[in-house]
Amino acid sequence: MKLCTIRTPEGTRAARLDGGELIDLGFSDLGALLAEPGWRARAASGTGATYDVRDADFAPLVPRPSKVICVGHNYTRHIEEMGRELPAYPTLFPKFADSLIGAHDDIVKPAETDALDWEVELAVVIGEEVRRAGETQAEAAIAGFTVMNDISARDWQFRTIEWTQGKIWDSSTPVGPYLVTPDEVGGVRPALGVRTVVDGTVMQSDDTGTLLFDPVSLIAYISTIVRLRPGDLIATGTPCRRRPRPRPEGLPDRRRDGRDRDRRPRRLRQPHRRGRLMARSVADAHRWMREGTELFLAAAGV
Repeated sequence: MKLCTIRTPEGTRAARLDGGELIDLGFSDLGALLAEPGWRARAASGTGATYDVRDADFAPLVPRPSKVICVGHNYTRHIEEMGRELPAYPTLFPKFADSLIGAHDDIVKPAETDALDWEVELAVVIGEEVRRAGETQAEAAIAGFTVMNDISARDWQFRTIEWTQGKIWDSSTPVGPYLVTPDEVGGVRPALGVRTVVDGTVMQSDDTGTLLFDPVSLIAYISTIVRLRPGDLIATGTPCRRRPRPRPEGLPDRRRDGRDRDRRPRRLRQPHRRGRLMARSVADAHRWMREGTELFLAAAGV
């Protein structure tokens, strides 16, 4: 199934794509549907009002998730692009519901930044509440997948060693338009092509099969820290770039070997964890816890 949230004159509505039509599922948005027990059957059988998909005005896929957790440094080639070693643990940072916009909404550049940037991400949509999930529970918690454009204000992001202030700008992050259920993309660990195209030029391209921490392992790891609720989003990280990212003026330009081209004092460099372990299983995630613009989702047609 492909599910979405659309804007109508009466408010937002959860809908299912059926050919060229969107079928109203009787809920105000996709988050409300996912919070309902037995939502999969309701989504598959709903037969409400219909809307022409060509006229659809897509809202954020889940307008009010309780949390949006983003993962950095999760594609092998992206990590190598930055001259870093493979991390032992996922790098996590938040976004908020107020950061989200619809997939086709305009991205308005804030006047306060001169370094607005984009990154394609596969996002996981949670379909049931989980806390300290084992592998089976983590797999069952995946409602489906969507795409997110992780818009960043790089000059604000690198003001400190914490990224958050560059990642959470109001009304900046497109997500959607569709949730695609795992059965349509090869399961809960899909190998999907992801790419970013800017003015006809492919700027990012990779395969989610190269994720260092896959969706199931991420749910196990994150749910060890905090419960995940229906409608929550996990952005799984972004691929490397085919063209170098412009860096805000005055920041170090890291070579692939990790050295800085300028001679900033060492204390100002952004630290990173060292390690070579990959999350091959949920057991790995739990063990580690105990120890210490245009987007295209090729295989899914999102």
